[in-house]
Amino acid sequence: MQGMKNAHKRWRGLAALLLVAMLMVVAACGNGSGSNGGNGSNGQGQQPQQQEQSQQSAYPLTVKDDTGTEITFEQAPSKVVTLAPSETEVMYAIGAGEQVAGVDAFSNYPPEAASKPQIGDMTTNIEAVVALTPDLVLASSSMNAEAVTKLRELKIAVYATDPTTYDATADKITTIGRIVGKEKEAETVAQHMKDVKQQVQDAVKDAAKKPVYLEFSPGWTVGSGTFLNELLTIAGGTNISAAQPGWFEVSAEEVVKQNPQLIIYPDLKEDPNPIAAAFAQRPGWDAIDAIKNKQLFAVAEDPLVRVGPRLADGLLELAKTIHPDLFS
Repeated sequence: MQGMKNAHKRWRGLAALLLVAMLMVVAACGNGSGSNGGNGSNGQGQQPQQQEQSQQSAYPLTVKDDTGTEITFEQAPSKVVTLAPSETEVMYAIGAGEQVAGVDAFSNYPPEAASKPQIGDMTTNIEAVVALTPDLVLASSSMNAEAVTKLRELKIAVYATDPTTYDATADKITTIGRIVGKEKEAETVAQHMKDVKQQVQDAVKDAAKKPVYLEFSPGWTVGSGTFLNELLTIAGGTNISAAQPGWFEVSAEEVVKQNPQLIIYPDLKEDPNPIAAAFAQRPGWDAIDAIKNKQLFAVAEDPLVRVGPRLADGLLELAKTIHPDLFS
């Protein structure tokens, strides 16, 4: 688990979940102005909003998160703190950005999130969260496990998830929408994700599977049981590292043995990209087909590693990278 967190620091879609955790990462104005009371202070905007919520979500509402914890909401939370970039992106995508009271330091999308108070990075500042008096905290159950425990000890409601599949990510978005009174908007976002998945599946269904090596952080790759492995499969590739589960350090010799046709890695901000730079230093890699044929591709980092709405963008880019001839 510690290795997973360290790798996430490199691929910062979440701060990157993941080392997954997934890929890990994540969704969640500032000092309480995002509450319903603040939004409705003029007496005109509040009632329609309450009516819309009542039409979409029925309260009290009880949900169970990925830690097996049940949380009951008497009404839609008005102040939400997000501990991972993926959760921040979910809140904004479903039209609940004004309810976001604080975010983690890696929440860089959408740009409006930058104006929110920050409550830490990979290590959550518990005092900063408490000071915002949230009625809901959204978290990654793997990346934010310690913070989740501490916040629950303080009787703060935490909805913690760790989706390991594309569909589970869409389901998470739907559930968060129900919780915060944005059920219809969340269903629209989830449906878009499903539509993109279907588009990709239809496009690649008759295509030959191409062996792909994915290095998402310097020296780290991903195997079975992870959403990135699933994305590679949906996109028409075969993950050469799928024999091993989880997120793990690269075996340079094994990659040579598997001889991938394509190598995919994130377009990190560092120049030169440390992942790409390492390829030339590894013994025997000049014999790999992907390198001999110059089939090395950098893809957008954040959409691919954050278990939020932009995972659809990451999937589509993967498919276009693996099978460019099938997409206009």
